Parts: sequence; C-alpha cells; structure tokens
Amino acid sequence: MLIGVPAEITDGETRVAVTPETAKKLKSQGHTVRVQSGAGVAASVPDEAYTAVGAEITDAAGAYAADIVLKVRCPLDSEVAHAKSGGVIVGMMNPFDAAGLQRLASAQLTSFALEAAPRTSRAQSMDVLSSQANIAGYKAVMMAAEKYQRFFPMLMTAAGTVKAARVVILGVGVAGLQAIATAKRLGAVIEASDVRPSVKEQVESLGGKFIDVPYETDEEREAAVGVGGYAKPMPPSWLERQKLEVAKRVAQADVVITTALIPGRAAPVLVTEDMVKAMKPGSVIVDLAAPQGGNCPLTEPGKTVVKHGVTLIGETNVPALVAADASALYARNLLDFLKLIITKEGALNIDMADDIVAACLMTQGGEVKRK
Repeated sequence: MLIGVPAEITDGETRVAVTPETAKKLKSQGHTVRVQSGAGVAASVPDEAYTAVGAEITDAAGAYAADIVLKVRCPLDSEVAHAKSGGVIVGMMNPFDAAGLQRLASAQLTSFALEAAPRTSRAQSMDVLSSQANIAGYKAVMMAAEKYQRFFPMLMTAAGTVKAARVVILGVGVAGLQAIATAKRLGAVIEASDVRPSVKEQVESLGGKFIDVPYETDEEREAAVGVGGYAKPMPPSWLERQKLEVAKRVAQADVVITTALIPGRAAPVLVTEDMVKAMKPGSVIVDLAAPQGGNCPLTEPGKTVVKHGVTLIGETNVPALVAADASALYARNLLDFLKLIITKEGALNIDMADDIVAACLMTQGGEVKRK
C-alpha cells in the first residue's frame, strides 16, 4: 500500500501525521511511505530523519497521489485538487464541518475522522481527542506560568514567604486532569469543577480540591452522568448554583484554566465578564475552549489580550505549540487505526461491521456518510 504524508498548510498547524517512528513501522509492514519535503520540519523532524527509516521524500502532488493519505487537518480546496479520485484520507476531518466533508465527497474521496471514534476501551489507542487534549492540558499550565507575574509554588526565603498560586480548573476531562497534574507539580493550590460527579475522586487523587455542587433533581443527576464519555448540557437550575460557587473560587484565583467543550456546540460560558472583573490584577485565564468560542465571552480566539487587568489566552491550536510530542502521539493513533482498514496482506478493507471504522467513516462514493 502506498501511503502519502503531505505537509500541513493550515495557518498555525505545525504537527505532522507520520513520524520516523511510525514510518519505520509502516515500512516493516510492507507499505511504501512518501512524505512531502519539509512536512515534519515544524515538528523538529527533518527530511533526513524520514529517509533514514526508508521513507521517500516527494512533493505535495506525490504525497496526495498515494492510496491512503494521512493528514492532521481536513484538506483545503487547494489540497483536494491534488488528491487521487477514489483515494482514502485519514486524519482529523472535523465531523461537524459540513462544508469540509462535502468538499471531500465531491472529490470522490473516502475519508475517516478519528475524532469520531467511540470512547471505548478498544478505541483508546486511536483516541486523537484524548492524546491531543493531554498535550493541551500540560501546555495550558505552561502558558499560564509564563504570563503570571508571580511564582507558582510557595517559597520560604530570607526575604519572606511567597504564597503558592491558586489555580482553578473548569472542566475535568483529559485536558483538565493533565492541567491539575501539571499545576500540582509546579506547587500550586488547585481547585477544579465539572458537571460529572464521577471525576471528584480523580481530582482529589491528583492533589486538587473538587468544587462540589449538589444535585437536587433527577434531571440534574441524569445530565451529570453524561453520554459516551462527554458531559451533557446541565439544567439551568444546577448551572446557576454552580456559577455562584465557581464565581467565589474564580475571584480568589490567580490562574483559571477552562476546558469545557460539548462536541458540535458552542462552548458554554463558565467565566462571565463580571467574574473577570472580580479577579485580582495580574491574574491569568487560559481558555482551551477558544476554538469553539471560548468559556469566557472576553476571550478572543487566536489572541492573548488583557481585559480588566486579567490576561486572557485564547490560543486555538494549543497542541501545535508542542508539535514534536503532539505529532508523536497523533501518529501512533493513526498507525493503530490503519490496522483496522488494511489487511495483513496490505489490501484496503473497510469493514462496516467494525464499530470504530463505521463511526469514523465520513465520506465514501461521493456521499457524506456522517449524519
């Protein structure tokens, strides 16, 4: 099987879909790997690293002429023009981007979006959302530490004692848990909030304190359980009580990291403008929900701004700021997915009886399969 790896041309995208590690494994399975020249440079992978493991260096047209093309982002119009009609593209296709999926369908491309993989034990090794959210949670704390003008840990010095930074993390999924762990390593005092009661033990096991908001109705308890590993929209009654509790903690916080996202929807507002006004001058908010509008209405996606004395970081592609490790993890996700659609003999086999394959299939035969 001929596998192509184009360079990413989306603004700010520094990741690459195949690393020398996974290219070597693909070669050992009998595949030919063609990587566009310069595709890995932004992720600290020069062309020579690919040729050293047997991959071929080519141009964009050569990469897209492959039987299977591995991507990070959904191809743009200019990229689709290079694609081989009837070819296969695997990557993060954004299942909720109707225009992007139609573009792929119109080009007669079979495409798979790994973000759509079910949140099951079997699919864990292909879970690109988790692998990249893990990176984002770590980097969010690093960005906050850079902008925050004080120490994170408590320090006892000859000049006096410096208090530890207070960090509040809103949304305790993969990114939130990694943010808790990272902030704890830096010596911060951590509080965290989430609509799912099941994460309380996880927060506490990492050294954080859970902001507990009791559930008063069956509707609230049912919504709190979530579905498929994701949180569900909570009833207004619970959200109002949570907002009051969170507002108290945010006002005392030095750093707030928000991570709350619901697939296919605008990010919920967790930190209002009034909350920002109540924060101490010099405080920092890192809004990991910026790609979907942000958990704070003052966030400006793609920018770092100061409002009411608070620095708001609205990076929209945080994993790309840690391109080397983000690419390494993502490439392994892709490698494991390919095992489901390529037989041991090297032939393409799209088995719709496989729940992971069926869930990830976005376009085929000129049609958009995602409903």
